[in-house]
Amino acid sequence: MRLFITSDTHLPLRAKRLPDRVLDELPRADVVIHAGDWVDEATLDLLESRSRRLIGVYGNNDGPGLRARLPEVARADLGGLRFGVVHETGAAQGREARCAARFPDLDVLVFGHSHIPWDTTAPGGLRLLNPGSPTDRRRQPYCTYLTATAADGTLTEVTLHRLPPRRRGWPGPAW
Repeated sequence: MRLFITSDTHLPLRAKRLPDRVLDELPRADVVIHAGDWVDEATLDLLESRSRRLIGVYGNNDGPGLRARLPEVARADLGGLRFGVVHETGAAQGREARCAARFPDLDVLVFGHSHIPWDTTAPGGLRLLNPGSPTDRRRQPYCTYLTATAADGTLTEVTLHRLPPRRRGWPGPAW
């Protein structure tokens, strides 16, 4: 099962649209996971229309329309693994222990909010993944997203994809 993992798209505030490379990846994935901060419902509509299956949550920048359509926490069994998706996990320090205590029944937790890619394993085996953001790199060198494969209870081929830098000027993409 091929997974496409993203978060913090912040459209149309941080970019006018999603990068072409992101849009091209969506139909190739069996499951698209979005860890919140969509900002506009049009992005949710777009991902729903281009995805075989979409799992998403709302983030702290998502208004009432998105909160009515999305949960705060989502759970799904994918490729024999128990996945959870949430937007915020708190400070980086202590994250593994805090998330392992909050989600003892999960194998993988996908989260967003920081725009900082993250891939660690907590004591007890919980894998924590943050794809960064495909539209707002903040203090990171690149805008990013993740892909992975889930099969037979194993997560493999976890790959952080870097997007080319945008042109200077308005924060709309040059993709």
